[in-house]
Parts: sequence; C-alpha cells; structure tokens
Amino acid sequence: MAWLWGWFNKPGPSGFTPTSTAEDVTKGIDATALTAIVTGGTSGIGTETVRVLALRGARVFMPARNVENGNRVKEALLKENPTAKVDVMELDVSSLKSVYKFAASFKSMNQPLNILINNAGIMACPFQLSEDGIELQFATNHLGHFLLTNLLLDKLKATTKETGIQGRIINVSSTAHKRAPQEGIRFDKINDKSSYSPFQAYGQSKLANILHANELARRLKDEEANITVNSLHPGVIATNIVRHVKFLAFPATLVKFLLKSIPQGAATTCYLALHPNVKGTSGKYFSDCEEAKPTPNATNPALARQLWDFSEKLVSEVTMTD
Repeated sequence: MAWLWGWFNKPGPSGFTPTSTAEDVTKGIDATALTAIVTGGTSGIGTETVRVLALRGARVFMPARNVENGNRVKEALLKENPTAKVDVMELDVSSLKSVYKFAASFKSMNQPLNILINNAGIMACPFQLSEDGIELQFATNHLGHFLLTNLLLDKLKATTKETGIQGRIINVSSTAHKRAPQEGIRFDKINDKSSYSPFQAYGQSKLANILHANELARRLKDEEANITVNSLHPGVIATNIVRHVKFLAFPATLVKFLLKSIPQGAATTCYLALHPNVKGTSGKYFSDCEEAKPTPNATNPALARQLWDFSEKLVSEVTMTD
C-alpha cells in the first residue's frame, strides 16, 4: 500500500494533501477576531470544525437541535481547551420556524458574524416529511440552510463593513451530488413518496447545496459585497450520517484504507473558513482543499436561479400557512 499512501500524501496547489487534517490546514492562523456559526456541530466533522475554529481563537456558535447534547459537546471541548469560546443555541434546521427563531435570537445578541458554515445534514433516510411538509433531506440539507443564510446575510454584510474582514459562507455538499436525478432537481416531485429513492434524494439535496452557493456567490458579486460563498466535498467519512447506508458499513480492517478520519474530513471546511489562500475565491467547489470539478448540473446557472426562485417560493408558502 506504500504507493497508495505516497499518492495521497502528494501536496496539491494548496500545499495540502487528502490526508491533511483540520489542524494541519489551519496551523499558524490567528482567528481571534472572528465569529462563526457552524450548524451540525454536535457530531462528526461538525464537532471537529467547531473544535479547530475555537482552537485557532474564533468564537463559535454551535446551533443544536438538542441543547442538552450541545452543552455536553461544549463541556468536552472546554475540557480539552479551557479558553475555547463556544456558545450553544437551539436550532432544528429542518424546521423553518426554528430557523426564524434562531436567526432572530442571534441577531438580537448584537454579535458580529464573519463565517457561516452550513454543515448539518442527514443522509439517505427513509421517506419522511418535515414538520413543514417537505421531504426531510431536502428540508434539512438545503431549504433550512437556504433560509438561515438569507436571514443572516445582513449581519455578515454589516460585519464586513465594520471590520474590513471578508465574510465567508461555506456549504458542506458531497460528491454524492453526482447521484442526483438526471434533470438535477425534481422540482415537481420533491415530496413524491412513490418515486422516492433515499440516496438519489440525498444527491439532489447535495446538488442543491452547490447550486445555492453558486447563485449566492453571483448575487453577492453583483452587489460588490465583501463575502465569498463556496461549497465542498469533505470526503467519505464514517460518521453518524451514514447510518442509513448499508453499503458504507465497511469491515473495520478496510476503514483506515477507504475512509477519511473525522479530522481529515473537517480539513476542507476549515481551510475554506480560515485560510488566506482562498481569500476572494467565490462560487467554487472544493475537495481535499483544492478546487474540484462538480457535475454539469452543478455549474448550470439557469438551474441555480430556478432553485433559488423555487426555494424562496417554498419558504414563502410555508410561512404563509403558519
């Protein structure tokens, strides 16, 4: 296997490799002037992202569906790093009502916001509808983050103007966006149980993450806002998100060869959040801390605009019924 690990450890243009960890890619970076929000921070690569951002000095808000669980994670992080600045707030990203409540609470605190990491997600679960009547993977992985980002944009813009520090928005997508339907997003069948395929629906939601990032990047560029938006594939990692995917239940002896560790899986997220290499880079898709090429659907501007309009309408319709 020596040849394989030699290939993996060959640095790309970023200077990092597929086996670089989140600590590796942020080494020497001072983030004490930054405030970040990381959704899905109570497990897996989300927790590692929170840990490393806090390790570099950032204040990190960790939204949690279960606040008690969030506080347990916070206590563990503080035990390791007593100087960590981590705050837990309640948020169920699959619920638009919860997203509105979280955004209002955060903005009422008059905190700056430099970095928004849309990381929370579920993968290939059986067909379910969210409390808003939307297919659960689309609701959790895309629509909740779409609304959250829109609600916090004014805070990001204000912070960049006050500090002169470029704001960054990061959507954690997946190479699984390649498994989306051939047409990309099945706008007319989002909630169609009869044609539901768990992994295809996951791919569709991950494609939506990339399209959302690209369209928002375009809009912010037109406004000349000092905020970048990028998406990424973290790698294939054995975290709780794969619990519904039986073919990812590898024998333990193969895991170290086929999967990334959690610290390696959080590397690209932390790289996009903190590294000076990507200052000014926007509307791009990354893997292993390098720009990567997604599917043609993912770079289709018309599809991105259609998704944006569809998402705005869906949020509006749900809000009107509440």
